[in-house]
Amino acid sequence: MIESRAFMQRGWNVKENKSEGRVHTYTFAVKDVFTIQGHASSAGNPDWLATHETATTHAPAIRQLLHEGATLVGATITDELMFSLNGENSHYGTPVNPVANDRIPGGSSSGSAVAVADGSVDFALGTDTAGSVRIPASYCGIYGFRPTHNAVSIEGVIPLASRFDTVGWFARSASLLEKVGSVLLSESDKHLTSFSTVYVPEEALQLVQPKVAEAFLAELKAMVGHLPIVSIRLTTDRLDTYMETFRTLQGYQIWQTHREWIETHQPTFADDIATRFRWTSTITEEDQKNAEKQVSTIKAQLQELLQNGGLLAIPTSPDVAPKIGTDPSDLEAHRKNTFKLTAISGLAEIPQVTIPCLTIHDLPVGLSFLANKHNDLALLQFARSVQEKEEVLL
Repeated sequence: MIESRAFMQRGWNVKENKSEGRVHTYTFAVKDVFTIQGHASSAGNPDWLATHETATTHAPAIRQLLHEGATLVGATITDELMFSLNGENSHYGTPVNPVANDRIPGGSSSGSAVAVADGSVDFALGTDTAGSVRIPASYCGIYGFRPTHNAVSIEGVIPLASRFDTVGWFARSASLLEKVGSVLLSESDKHLTSFSTVYVPEEALQLVQPKVAEAFLAELKAMVGHLPIVSIRLTTDRLDTYMETFRTLQGYQIWQTHREWIETHQPTFADDIATRFRWTSTITEEDQKNAEKQVSTIKAQLQELLQNGGLLAIPTSPDVAPKIGTDPSDLEAHRKNTFKLTAISGLAEIPQVTIPCLTIHDLPVGLSFLANKHNDLALLQFARSVQEKEEVLL
């Protein structure tokens, strides 16, 4: 059996010794970016670890789960400073994708996804800024959830770009994904609703591999039952504006957040991570202001579309997980198309659930649903109902 390499540290037994709670009996792990009492988080980089102190308390998201009876068993590997969708780490090792050992696990919450996918834990916390829960969930064949921005506290979490950072989570079943959501989502975010229409952006299907688009449409019709499926266009440029707007705003804030630490400590990064940080340093304030104008229009467009029980449905990723050692130029092209898909929920600050229901050449690809802001629990309940329906059909 191949070692998963999912964990930075494991073998913990952190719990509140409760005999009840909404997630009692479940074990979980957290991405190595959360404050955990008595633990120093690495953010995937040895220089970060060496220049930061051991935490004296747990992050609020961890406290909530412990209070509801869950047991924390370890901290999982992340890409360096959470700045990649690949899931590879040259310092601590790359977690092994349990459904395809020769393919990347996806990142940056790679260790958390692998720990769930291989059964090491029942569920796991990650962070999702530009797809860092959704993409590894898709590649590893599990459920993943990115909530409405700020619906779950990001206090005690090392930031990448706080305007887009969210605490997300993984599970092998939609029912457990929903249970975790019932613990983490605040009362103000529990606006339950029923969904009325499923919208499919044409340009999203143009970005993905033909076999993914074909499987997506066939599965979607079976999943949504009586709900009408309506084809729409969000843009005239195949989501290029979405990607560039997101990347500009994210990159600008990343440099504002981490510039001082990088310039002071001169950390050693993998080549691709170093290249991305250098790029963020070139984004001007004027670039940022122009992107802000775009994001206002995009948010208004999506919130109007989804305001009356609408759902947006897209493939979670353009294709199956790329092979380890894929040519960097090919990997970057794949990454850009992935960004075009993941930017939708990031820019609109809306929740997204990815469901492991597509199979291409015996490899998984997720199918995602996006709902309007603060319809998080309704979206999780919808995912559970889809899983229950599929189990009946089996």
